[in-house]
Amino acid sequence: MSVEQELKERSSNKCELCASEENLSVLEVSPSDGSAEQSILVCSTCKGQIESGELDETHFNCLNDSMWSEVPAVKVMSYRLLSTLGRQDLLDMMYLEDEEKAWAEAGLSSGEDVIVKDANGVVLKAGDSVVILKDLDVKGAGFTAKRGTTVRNISIPADVEGHIEGRVNGAKIYLKTEFLKKA
Repeated sequence: MSVEQELKERSSNKCELCASEENLSVLEVSPSDGSAEQSILVCSTCKGQIESGELDETHFNCLNDSMWSEVPAVKVMSYRLLSTLGRQDLLDMMYLEDEEKAWAEAGLSSGEDVIVKDANGVVLKAGDSVVILKDLDVKGAGFTAKRGTTVRNISIPADVEGHIEGRVNGAKIYLKTEFLKKA
């Protein structure tokens, strides 16, 4: 039996992340030996976003369900996507065996090579909390991020230098580190 046939049988012909039944294909969860145990069946939407790295957080709300899968490869991919999206709240609920966690971490690009400092020169890391030092107009969102607001569980984007990513008023936004201090 081919890997694709095994995955279709395992997933009942549905995307193992979002449960879509259209345009399904095999995605190897690296590092992988190409087996069904180290691959998942995904729709074209999920596959395209995973491969491009441009994740639509709304589409990946499906991870609330797939993170509880019994299939290690599905849990590992869910962990990686939640990490990339900065969803620490869901990561804290997730349970992975030691081998699964090591596999998941092996496929994550670490933000460790990017050093980001706040207005006082203190190094910021993913998961830190910061305080906004002055009122900041948020372009496109129609609100002002107020001075003194604490932004928790920040992430460090590798592609935007001098910025952090966090949630303010429920919106995920980029903030310049020159207007922040570590909480």
